[in-house]
Amino acid sequence: MNTLSRIKEKYGESIVGFLEVTLAAAIGLGASAVLIRAGGYSPADAFYYLFRGSFGSLYSLYTTLSYSIPLMLTGLAFAVSVRAGLFNIGAEGQVYISALGAIIAASIAMPSYLYLPMEFLIGILLAVLWSLAAGALKVWKGVNEVVSTIMLNWIAFWIVEYARANIYYDPLSPDRTIRIPLAGRLPLLVANTSLYSGIIISIGVVVVMYIIMWKTAVGYEIRAVGLNLFASKYGGIKTSLVALEAFAISGLLSGLAGVMETIGRPPTYAIVTGLTNLVNLGFNGIAVSLIGRNNPIGIIPASIFIGALTAGATSMQIFAGVPLEMVQAVQGIIVIVLAIPGLIRILKSYIKR
Repeated sequence: MNTLSRIKEKYGESIVGFLEVTLAAAIGLGASAVLIRAGGYSPADAFYYLFRGSFGSLYSLYTTLSYSIPLMLTGLAFAVSVRAGLFNIGAEGQVYISALGAIIAASIAMPSYLYLPMEFLIGILLAVLWSLAAGALKVWKGVNEVVSTIMLNWIAFWIVEYARANIYYDPLSPDRTIRIPLAGRLPLLVANTSLYSGIIISIGVVVVMYIIMWKTAVGYEIRAVGLNLFASKYGGIKTSLVALEAFAISGLLSGLAGVMETIGRPPTYAIVTGLTNLVNLGFNGIAVSLIGRNNPIGIIPASIFIGALTAGATSMQIFAGVPLEMVQAVQGIIVIVLAIPGLIRILKSYIKR
């Protein structure tokens, strides 16, 4: 085997993935430029301020990284499910329910040093149980996980919104829940920015998940079931148990994202009206996972990219004068185009199954 063949065998998939993302990014930016021009605005100005708002200064970079923190985790949650052959879109609801868990813990009188562990414990536990509800329906009743998780997402939304408005509301500011006490908050990583220490946890979890998925028996079984369900059964793998494991891991990761976004991101440290500080963290994780090719390592740059789009959107709106609706359309176009190659791969694997 010559050198070129060895490089192709070892890095071929990575090179193809990089070319796919590059081409998709070019198409997405091109389509967005056409839309911005059609709206009567300057694409050059819009993209300049989008970049400046996300990477143009240290403060912008910190903001971008802060937005990537929960997306790494919700992206991982979707990726684990896909690797198990599941299209689990329940991270959104699990983020909501885990955030409520953190608020419940914050409402309990206890020694100050217990707030942080209790917020993580209650929030993640609720998210795992919420995820396992979809898993149980899938394993024992054959309910399609797409249908059950969509329904559970909406149920979670209205439970949390009801609790925010009627049980855990702040008497001084009823548009939000009670705030996380100082002892229960994750510390900021950089003062006077939104970058909190959760990014260290998120990156650490990415590394751990990579090891679990590629270096342990649990990860091997999850990936084997995703590649071929029938061969896995024939090989003695308990596929129902693997599905429940995948749902539980997904719930754990999404729960971690919801808790950290509630107890770490300044200045709110609460759940606000309409859950606007939590909405779409789970759905954006799907795009992150698809762009990152459902690989834990690929999810890190993908989450930073989506975080940059979020951070730069405000700058594009204020300085380039692009209306909010068009900014959101531009974000949507770029994300969808980038996610299409990953979505096609998932659909192909489903057809093969």
